[in-house]
Amino acid sequence: MASLLQQELAAVLQRDLPHLFGGALAPSISLVKVTPDLGQARVYLSLLLGNDADARLALVRDSGKEIRQALAKRIRKTARVVPELVFFHDDSAAYAAHMDGILGQLHIPPAPPATEGPDADDAPARPRLFKGE
Repeated sequence: MASLLQQELAAVLQRDLPHLFGGALAPSISLVKVTPDLGQARVYLSLLLGNDADARLALVRDSGKEIRQALAKRIRKTARVVPELVFFHDDSAAYAAHMDGILGQLHIPPAPPATEGPDADDAPARPRLFKGE
């Protein structure tokens, strides 16, 4: 049910209701979680483009009734109940970019090269995994 809702909500936002976003790119649906009784669906929106994510999320929440009606038209023959839609901002991509930047700034020295020659014999032996090895 969650994957059906994710596909159909993406189609609704991009094809059926593009006027909601005033010509701007419609948000993508990153995840949908449905309660066991199918009464509520948590929809996580990825609002990557544009710095007005809060305003766009508020616009989607205000248009929730219209989005649910358009969704009902699309899934009326597949699903008996159209769940209540609750929208959330999914900022996992921005968080991943932030963490990538932090990890890129770390200075990690290279490992010392393995020594060759008489000192190499003093190295601990590799553990044997199988008999006869």
